[in-house]
Amino acid sequence: MSRIQTTFTALREAGRKALIPFLTAGDPKAGFTVPCMHAMVAAGADIIELGIPFSDPMADGPVIQRASERALAHKMSLRKTLALVDEFRRGDNTTPVVLMGYLNPIESLGYRPFVERAREVGVDGVLTVDLPPEESGELVPLMRDAGIDPIFLLAPNSGAERIRTMSELGRGYLYYVSLKGVTGAANLDLEDVERHINAIKDISGLPVGVGFGVKNAEMARAIACFADAVVVGSALVSQIEAFQDRPEQAQAEIVGIVRAMREAMDSSGARGS
Repeated sequence: MSRIQTTFTALREAGRKALIPFLTAGDPKAGFTVPCMHAMVAAGADIIELGIPFSDPMADGPVIQRASERALAHKMSLRKTLALVDEFRRGDNTTPVVLMGYLNPIESLGYRPFVERAREVGVDGVLTVDLPPEESGELVPLMRDAGIDPIFLLAPNSGAERIRTMSELGRGYLYYVSLKGVTGAANLDLEDVERHINAIKDISGLPVGVGFGVKNAEMARAIACFADAVVVGSALVSQIEAFQDRPEQAQAEIVGIVRAMREAMDSSGARGS
């Protein structure tokens, strides 16, 4: 059983939902990332999504685009991102780590070398934003053979056939993009999101996480009432941008947001399935 599956099983048995915060690796500098990952786990994070910096992050809004720019300015790369996971694993061999990024850096490194190194350092899942299932025939089998969960995005306009395809190819969880747009965009229509999550669950047996627009603890609590996981990115990365010259303050702000979301999600109204 993978760390991701183990985590969701334990949460389900406890009547709780997964909190999955996102950071861009190396933002604002390499030395910030691993301590912040540990601090988020201590504050209540269940799974960490670690963004691979990329020069053309087309699914990301301005906040995370600028995070990639800052990381790339400090020479962060896919290889160095994997080294950060290796460093994190020296202090935490339990919390799942999911890499989130784009196909180009993986292709540049090579599918097999990437998968082998990811397995070595303890990566649990990979979400490749611009890899459709029709083009995943080489990378996904390598990941699954290595015990790494391929994680796919579902959009508001994903139909039943698409959901079935993603569920058959994917492992770990499905990531539902809660709005049509980029990360950190407009306010969510939670009733519409809930309808889509229920439709996905009617087809798929995988846990479903919701991201792209989760801004605060109240919203996290509402989503946790019907989804299996809440993914938060831009709300955290914006604190790094605001306090990039004061990393201790940035980490404190991030920890505060994660802790508030964890407490809200664990409140009585957000518990259960």
